[in-house]
Amino acid sequence: MQSTSPLTLFGIDYGTRKIGVAVGQNLTNTAMGIAVIAVRNGEPDWIELDKLVQRWKPGAFVVGMPFNMDGTESEMSVQANKFARILTERYQKPCYPVDERLSTRAAREITRNNAEMIGKRYDDKSRVDSMAAQLLLESWFASQ
Repeated sequence: MQSTSPLTLFGIDYGTRKIGVAVGQNLTNTAMGIAVIAVRNGEPDWIELDKLVQRWKPGAFVVGMPFNMDGTESEMSVQANKFARILTERYQKPCYPVDERLSTRAAREITRNNAEMIGKRYDDKSRVDSMAAQLLLESWFASQ
């Protein structure tokens, strides 16, 4: 996707209990985590996601695909693909997949290091999901 006009995108770190959300834009290729959406009984909190979409008005979504370490599809990547199709239908915006292997591990390490740098205990694990979404969106920007 090559574009010279500004485009806001959402990065999505899909999970069966929580979905991390980040927002970024293609001019600076930067992103920031903005939310963690609860998932209950296989359904994300659509009301909360609708509010985020209405506020930030993304032109596209980048959804992390949790492939197995050997690059093959996992059960989670199948579910993430299904979620991406639902996003496309619901918001009439394109979804772009991005390989998210090890993004959660990296997000956990960054979040822990950030907490230690400011002298806090690492206890805000909810930030890991939005940080993972930020990392995968930044990774997608770097690949474009």
